[in-house]
Amino acid sequence: MDRTRRTFLGTALGTAAAAGLGTVPASAAGSRRRRIPPSGIGMHLYTMRTPLATDFRGTLERLAGIGYATVGVSGRHGHSAAGIRRMLDGTGLRAVLEHVGYDIVTGAGLPQALEDIHTLGGRWIVVPSLPGALHSPAGYREVARQFNRAGLAARESGLKLLYHNHGTDHQVVDGVALYDILLAETDPELVGFELDLYWAANGGASAPGELFVRHPGRFPALHVKDMAPNGDFADVGSGVLDFPAMFDTARRGGVKQWLVEHDAPADPFASALASYTYLSRLRY
Repeated sequence: MDRTRRTFLGTALGTAAAAGLGTVPASAAGSRRRRIPPSGIGMHLYTMRTPLATDFRGTLERLAGIGYATVGVSGRHGHSAAGIRRMLDGTGLRAVLEHVGYDIVTGAGLPQALEDIHTLGGRWIVVPSLPGALHSPAGYREVARQFNRAGLAARESGLKLLYHNHGTDHQVVDGVALYDILLAETDPELVGFELDLYWAANGGASAPGELFVRHPGRFPALHVKDMAPNGDFADVGSGVLDFPAMFDTARRGGVKQWLVEHDAPADPFASALASYTYLSRLRY
């Protein structure tokens, strides 16, 4: 674990210990007035991939019943974009984005992918990860060039391109922070970011709240994913990440969607309920 990550996680652990691992102290809660708008609390459907594989519509119905307003699509499980849209409309949920592979976004499949986002009713086309061969400063500069090109096509289609980070995106290679290359060398008018809070912490990045200040308006969507004390994934609000502190500058960051994610939930529906309950009650 590098020094930056130790510092970040040390702060997170200390804050969580003082706050009771995800709960907000009564004194602090009383002074906080802001809340996440109900229309902004969504579920990234990767969390629900196991039940979706056997009952896509039923899974959506249960998420709507919990209170979720939106979803991020990640895997269609044999359904077409039009078929998923019909199920979403039938349950009252709204898709805000879909994850689409880097090779598709940078290749001949981009026009169809953009059309599918429109069919789903989304606003953003999101690249979820990068090929390992591009894991270098030169590779990330090439990615930035490709993102600007694809971002222009997305804008012309009425959408916006976002990139979703993982821990390795926040590494320093040859003295250069890779994520900073994407922030610096992509056009803010064409490219934004879906910031995964767990991976930002895990990778040793600057605190998300600081990213929101340094790069205003560039983070329209978040993956709200918590970290257990041992570094594993956790239901939102049960781990060590200080979400109120992260969200304090979310408006400056341009955040419009708080999408819950848990990469390996023991019970996806129990996790979905616990995470929704925390976010719906959170004041910051």
